[in-house]
Amino acid sequence: MADHLITGNAVVGQSGGPTAVINQSLVGVVEGLRGCPEIKTIYGAHHGVRGLVSGDLLDLTILPADRLDAVAATPSAALGSTRDKPDAEYCQRIFESCRTYDIRYFFYIGGNDSSDTCRIVNELSNQAGYELRCFHVPKTIDNDLVENDHTPGYPSAARFVAMAFLGDGLDNTSLPGIKVNIVMGRHAGFLTAASALSRQSETDGPHLIYVPERAFTVDDFIADVDRVYTKLGRCQIAVSEGIQDAEGNAISAMMSGLNERDAHGNVQLSGTGALGDWLAHQIRNRLTPEGGKPPRVRADTFGYLQRCWPDASPIDQVEARLAGQKAAQIARSGDFDGSIVIKRVKNEPYQVGFEVVPLDAVAGKTRHMPTEFLHQNNNVTDAFLEYARPLVGDIPTIGRLG
Repeated sequence: MADHLITGNAVVGQSGGPTAVINQSLVGVVEGLRGCPEIKTIYGAHHGVRGLVSGDLLDLTILPADRLDAVAATPSAALGSTRDKPDAEYCQRIFESCRTYDIRYFFYIGGNDSSDTCRIVNELSNQAGYELRCFHVPKTIDNDLVENDHTPGYPSAARFVAMAFLGDGLDNTSLPGIKVNIVMGRHAGFLTAASALSRQSETDGPHLIYVPERAFTVDDFIADVDRVYTKLGRCQIAVSEGIQDAEGNAISAMMSGLNERDAHGNVQLSGTGALGDWLAHQIRNRLTPEGGKPPRVRADTFGYLQRCWPDASPIDQVEARLAGQKAAQIARSGDFDGSIVIKRVKNEPYQVGFEVVPLDAVAGKTRHMPTEFLHQNNNVTDAFLEYARPLVGDIPTIGRLG
């Protein structure tokens, strides 16, 4: 029996970069709340907390099941997202809007900044003596939320990266050269590491993988490329946009000369091909023999393509929906707040469970790739491959003539 279930309304919002499965979580919340007599109206906030404070709300209470299923299967944020990072004053406005609309259940789907918003709003409601249950539903392609084995959105983006490197690697094999691909990941290299899932033989790329968890030096990078290129006559390289030097300075920010920052105060890394172009320039300059012909070098920046590609991981679709349903289930069970987390139970066969942890256990924290996933400064281990393979779904098998 529910313990002290409050009568009132619920609101759900989406925050941060959209993903291929964030709508699964949205629909999971709505499905999980339906039929609860204490919850009168389920609101959707257009563009996250921005819509909540402006009163731009959509009634999701009676949308037909077939409409919800279609939305769930559609990439991107159906309600619209936001990059707003609420401070104490902004959170006070969020709280006041909750009071205005008699909202007693607040669900926010997003990353660690979203969990922090939930935490602050929850603290404000407690201080005011207003009963408001706040729930963070995890989402991020970067896979950098603590307490989680992995986060909804990551498996689908990892699938895109693996498939992109597979196709790009076949191109690189057909017409050999040096290819640099820049992958999202400011502080964590999980997404870039997923490129290794494209390998099906010892000579397949990516031959080199660079992530933010390992210090990057240009001299070592050039030496690595030279070694692979000399041996194979080609080289495919995966590079996180957030690679850093030994002092923690982002290489991209230094090389691009751009000082633009996002709403969270972070140097803007996406939206520019500067890092790939700069690395390609370094390779071409340093590996061109005196008086000789420069190697064929190209660079691509995957950018936003990684987020909402309409080929979601099957596991990701299921788990994202379950994460939303779990948040609703916890809300209906009594006097709780918290962040939903995914815990891996076992690998063979793959199995996970869903738990709830305090909001401050996740809020404002960043998870990094563990040491056992990293091989030296330019590759990943079998342990990472065992971790990631169950998440992305089947990868096409390559046919070879010899």
